[in-house]
This record gives sequence, structure tokens and C-alpha cells, in this order.
Amino acid sequence: MAVTYKNLRKLLIDRDMTKTQLRQKTGIGTTTLAKLSSNDYVSLEVVDKICTALEVQPNDIMEIIPNTDKK
Repeated sequence: MAVTYKNLRKLLIDRDMTKTQLRQKTGIGTTTLAKLSSNDYVSLEVVDKICTALEVQPNDIMEIIPNTDKK
């Protein structure tokens, strides 16, 4: 399975918020922000910080993409 933070990017655009503003509001680091931008896994603590700061649920910022490989 993979994860995408496409929903977070859309939410930031809708709220006219930059990634830097998100980082400052949540207290997450630049490395974590880079992971979000490249759809890498981040800790549940980071997801919680973002959801709390933006007053949303996890599915509002991320999506799990099932593995399509059939073995």
C-alpha cells in the first residue's frame, strides 16, 4: 500500500495557506514537510498535529492507495 497527501495539498490551496504556514502552525520540521510533499510515510503524531491544527480528520488530508499488484 502507498499513501498520498494530495488531499492535504488541496486543502491548503482551498484555505490559501502555504506549506511554510502549515509548518509554523503545527510545529513540524522541514524534513517532515518534505516527506509530505513526496508522499512518504510520516508518523501518526504528525498526522494528529496537522489534523488538530486544521480541525480536520485524517481522511481529509491523506488517502491510502491499495497495492494493485496481484501475486
